[in-house]
Amino acid sequence: QGHLSPADWKKAVADAKASPTAVLLDADGATGLAYGAKTTPDMRVINGKGELVYSGAIDDDPSAKGDPAKASCYVSQVLDAVLEGKAPPVTSTKPYGCSVKYANPPAAPATK
Repeated sequence: QGHLSPADWKKAVADAKASPTAVLLDADGATGLAYGAKTTPDMRVINGKGELVYSGAIDDDPSAKGDPAKASCYVSQVLDAVLEGKAPPVTSTKPYGCSVKYANPPAAPATK
């Protein structure tokens, strides 16, 4: 759902006048599944050592009608702390948003 080709992503980024350092296209869902992403957005911050230092919501306002400028942004707080060499103020929160629809979801665990 919402899949774009690499060329379409380049256009979308240009049209939005965005300047990301990278865009990960995870068409097969391998990365999302590896990190256990269940909602979108479902944020992860990985430090320079490759360690997961935060997982969860982007901010503290799950309302679709909320004002992002008034929300407390967990991701910004964690990134600032990591870049300053400090421990993140929060390491995990409950993500909110729409469920991720994987093309090839993992099989449900067998029950007894």
